Amino acid sequence: MHLGHHTTKFRMPENTIPKEAAYQIINDELMLDGNPRLNLASFVTTWMEPECDKLMMAAINKNYVDMDEYPVTTELQNRCVNMIAHLFNAPLGESEAAVGVGTVGSSEAIMLAGLAFKRKWQNKRKAEGKPYDKPNIVTGANVQVCWEKFARYFEVELKEVNLREGYYVMDPEKAVELVDENTICVAAILGSTLNGEFEDVKLLNDLLIKKNSETGWDVPIHVDAASGGFIAPFLYPELEWDFRLPLVKSINVSGHKYGLVYAGIGWNIWRSKEDLPEELIFHINYLGTDQPTFTLNFSKGSSQVIAQYYQLIRLGFEGYKNVMENCQENAMVLKEGLERTGRFTIVSKDNGIPLVAFSLKDHSRHDEFELSHHLRRFGWIVPAYTMPADAQHITVLRVVIREDFSRGLAERLVLDIEKVLRELDALPPNGKSMKRPADVANCHAALANGHVAKRLETDKKTNAIC
Repeated sequence: MHLGHHTTKFRMPENTIPKEAAYQIINDELMLDGNPRLNLASFVTTWMEPECDKLMMAAINKNYVDMDEYPVTTELQNRCVNMIAHLFNAPLGESEAAVGVGTVGSSEAIMLAGLAFKRKWQNKRKAEGKPYDKPNIVTGANVQVCWEKFARYFEVELKEVNLREGYYVMDPEKAVELVDENTICVAAILGSTLNGEFEDVKLLNDLLIKKNSETGWDVPIHVDAASGGFIAPFLYPELEWDFRLPLVKSINVSGHKYGLVYAGIGWNIWRSKEDLPEELIFHINYLGTDQPTFTLNFSKGSSQVIAQYYQLIRLGFEGYKNVMENCQENAMVLKEGLERTGRFTIVSKDNGIPLVAFSLKDHSRHDEFELSHHLRRFGWIVPAYTMPADAQHITVLRVVIREDFSRGLAERLVLDIEKVLRELDALPPNGKSMKRPADVANCHAALANGHVAKRLETDKKTNAIC
């Protein structure tokens, strides 16, 4: 069927078409998308069990915000909040309910957490008769773009600790040096997007307690556990990063990453009711009964909340532990395979998010961007990106190991990387000509449009991270 001129794609057509034709047109176009399972750039879940898929489809027409109409769905969300709070060692009494909220992802969760910190700081400053117009937040330069969005959208100065070669996470000592009386919180990352490494939240907590006692300040910590929140409790239970540390007042985690749910669910958990100012919570009654709400958006689907509850009760602690151990083992298979080639330096750590970040040892002939470009011929989407300031001269390739990435796929990827390297070795040196191949240019365009998780700032801060 011919739909006419090119502009038809950008204007609503005048006439209807058969439902079968509409389906076929869209299905044919979507065939040109990449294979989600071979998208090794993304942390987001790409596979769930058929039983969970059925539950999600059955709930796809439920608007979660209608709590009075769908009370069971609301109850499932509350159960999820409490399960996650206990997983993060929240100091709850035997029958005490946890304080938390489901969101569309960690970005919304971080916005809400940041607003709570800002409002609490402002209230304290007002009560003391001090200026409250210049709040700031301290992070590492490796933070995800949502922290920059929060700072810009809600007028908070972002004070970043720059990285350095060989140390690609926030240095707690340098972070505490940046803290002042206007700091609303320090944000620590449990699982850097760049190399998967966990920041030392325990050391940050101890240093900040010391500074607070010396200055009389009360600067708290937020832990961005978007990726690591569903990893650390199962792989590193002795690691102190959560509410066991007294200055940790809130934690966000992405259910749609290692929480093992499709895209569209995140969580924010507060230590106690005192850490979430009551004036930020709205109460509505026009949907039937009084309903408290603390979100940036209003309507959203119920499917992801139900899917999160399914995974929590279906897998339990044992199941999540098995999944995370399997991911970690497959990451080691990939890492060892890359090391055997003798061509790469491994930038990621063995302890952290199950991923492998690596750089070419020899850049005299070809670079990481070219390798990433050529791997697409085999269907693999492996991002190449430069580190933030002051390590922007380091270029890295990164492979995220998810639940559906098997040992066989890890071994296949190594073989394909070796094949690409042999092909590139047979080509003349690229000089600077391939420094920005077409797919990198496209990624930069995506960055500008907000589809990739780090902004482009000339060549200073480029992170093609999805």
